[in-house]
Order: sequence, then C-alpha cells, then structure tokens
Amino acid sequence: MMQLITSPEAWAALLTLTALEIVLGIDNVIFLSVIVSRIPPAQAKRARQIGLILALVFRILLLSILVWLIGLTQPVITIKDVALSWRDIILIGGGLFLIAKATHEIHGEVEAREAEADDRPSASAFFWVIVQIIIIDLVFSLDSIITAIGMAQDIEIMIAAVVIACAIMYISSGPVARFVAQHPTTKMLALAFLVLIGVALVADGFQFHIPRGYIYFAIVFSVAVEMFNVLAKRNRRKAARQGSAPLG
Repeated sequence: MMQLITSPEAWAALLTLTALEIVLGIDNVIFLSVIVSRIPPAQAKRARQIGLILALVFRILLLSILVWLIGLTQPVITIKDVALSWRDIILIGGGLFLIAKATHEIHGEVEAREAEADDRPSASAFFWVIVQIIIIDLVFSLDSIITAIGMAQDIEIMIAAVVIACAIMYISSGPVARFVAQHPTTKMLALAFLVLIGVALVADGFQFHIPRGYIYFAIVFSVAVEMFNVLAKRNRRKAARQGSAPLG
C-alpha cells in the first residue's frame, strides 16, 4: 500500500482512471435524472440515492470477481461471423432496454400524456423505478469496470477511482435532476441522449465501436445550446414582467 501511495505512476493511473470513470458515469447520471422525474420529489431523492449506492456496490462487487469478469469477454456464441461474449450480450440487452425506455418516454412527452407511473400507486411506481435503475446500473457498471481492468493493474487504484467517481456522480445528480425537472425541453434532450447511448451500447455488443468522444461532444454541444435557450427564455420573461409593470 505504501508503495502505491508514494508511486507517481500509481497517482497518474488513479487520476486517469478517475477521469474516465466520471465520464462513463455521465450516462448513469442522465438516466437517473430522467427516470426519477416521473415520481414525487421526496421519492425521487431516495431513488437517486439508492441508485448511486447500488452503482457503487455493483462496481466494487464486480472488481472483487475480476477473474469471472475477464471470462465474460470470451466468445460464447457466433452470429454471422460475429463472435459474441456474455459481456457483448449484456451490452446489447442493456442498449435495447435504454432505446425502448427512452422511446417510450419520448412518445409519452410528444403525446402529452401523463406517465403510466402517475396512474399507479406511488409505492408501485417507486418500486418500478428502482428495478429499472438496477438493470441499467448493472449494464453501466459492467462496461465501466471492464474498462478499468484494461487501464490499471492494482485493484486498490480501481476501487479508489470508482469511489471518487461515484461520489462526484452523487454530488452532481441532484442539480442535474432538478434542472431536468424544471426545464421540460431538457428532458427531451436527455431522452435523445439515452437513445444515442443505447445505440452505442448495442453497436459495442456487435463489435462495432463508436468512439465515445463523438457521443460526449454531441452531448456537450447540445447542452450548451440548451443552456442558451434557457437563458434566452428567462431573459424574455424578465423583460415581459418589466414591460408590464406599472409606471410610477
């Protein structure tokens, strides 16, 4: 342990891996922000906390079974000359789930219908949200940890990077969720991101890698444009209030 603490290479690996885990965690935060927007604020906060705690637990558990994880990358089935491992199958399944979930939510927003969760008892809605969070946490955790295994050799560094990244995800998830809830147009944008991320996961599963840099650049660019829209809308409302104020 002391050798790791005093090793510049270990610190460099920790910083690099932490940055990567934070970037990979963006997908998780976006999904959490969208999925909890359908339940009451008090339950939404609990769901976010449970989701992020589960994300941390899943990542540490997966790190503790490294040998099994490495085995998941071995081919188990071949479809039209494409060899698929259990990891690929899980990524394809998770990606399809994300696409289906985001498409369903987009359809509900476009049709201006109330969410199905609103028609069910709140306890049932909360339970269904947690089930969906568990499914996606498992998919994102698997992808994140297999990436970590390829970048670092010491499990202590991997665990430290995962804990730091999850702490930052926890801090950022609240503001992101509130922003999505307060600005409906950003929810549609977030749902579009989830479709994009789902397509990338399915492509990865079929051995067609889409560089994540392209996806994250599209997300950052779209968020920047949306921020300008929000500021412009706020300034128009402010100007309208000042214009309608009695002179005096």
